[in-house]
Amino acid sequence: MLTHLAAAVAVLGLLTVVPGPDMVVVTRRTLAAGSRDALRTVGGITTGLLVWGVLTAAGLSAVLAASPAAYLAVRLLGAAYLVFLGAQALRQHRPGASAPVADPPGPTAASAWRTGLLCNLFNPKIAVFYAGLLPALAPPRLPAAWAKALLVLLHVSLTLVWLGCYVLLISRTRHVLERPGVRRTLGRATGVVLIGFGVLVTVAA
Repeated sequence: MLTHLAAAVAVLGLLTVVPGPDMVVVTRRTLAAGSRDALRTVGGITTGLLVWGVLTAAGLSAVLAASPAAYLAVRLLGAAYLVFLGAQALRQHRPGASAPVADPPGPTAASAWRTGLLCNLFNPKIAVFYAGLLPALAPPRLPAAWAKALLVLLHVSLTLVWLGCYVLLISRTRHVLERPGVRRTLGRATGVVLIGFGVLVTVAA
């Protein structure tokens, strides 16, 4: 069982560290509003994973994975949201725009959390992964429901640790990243990458 669980952790860890839209969104929030705001975004992302875990337990993610129309609808919503975030970043860092300032306190906490949540909820590949791969990774000696719950919690924990460390790393170098030229270049780059992810989500099979 321990060997099976170690293999599952390795696969979940690989899924976690591979760069994707979540990491780009966290980068943007860190540069725009600081580490606290970015950690709230990480909280939204992990909440999204928990939601997908509950949907998987209820069998809804399997329905989504098996329904081309439903999968396409969620995929297009996710692509539209990523393109929206990318366009927002490009607009904020367009030539001639004033230097972006950190978001004001107060509503930004909910906004940061909501950004992470929506970015994850509109990622149907998480549903496909949970519905298709989790059963294969589940330790065979545990009841299926408990095994899936354990793997979802492991994935959430790995995501929290990985993205939390990533936020701290960016924060440590923020004095360099906040230079106007560097900030503008990174802002445009994250915008382009987010739009690129949106396009990839649209055309992906």
